[in-house]
Amino acid sequence: MAEEKAVEEEARRVLTAFNDLVEMTDEAAQARAISQVLRDQPANTQRLKAIRRAYVLRRRAENISYRKIAAELGVSAGTVQDIERGYSGSGRDRPRKKTGAEDETD
Repeated sequence: MAEEKAVEEEARRVLTAFNDLVEMTDEAAQARAISQVLRDQPANTQRLKAIRRAYVLRRRAENISYRKIAAELGVSAGTVQDIERGYSGSGRDRPRKKTGAEDETD
């Protein structure tokens, strides 16, 4: 229970920091701060996704169900499956399903 509150507090701190950026009154300072965050965000996002995926892979190796992992992470079971497979985003990383027309050669 205490650890869950600590997790919630860490997430709240990150979200508060984002809200603080939005609420800055000095527009130039705000724009500079946002530029810095956006510049660093892709690398940070990849690191966070890798950490989360490693957790999912460990839990799956322990034969924990998708539903249980989903409940632990606060996401859907489908999202856990996507994380396990290394998929992210809007579907652009997922392999395309082949149709009969795609199998034909010109």
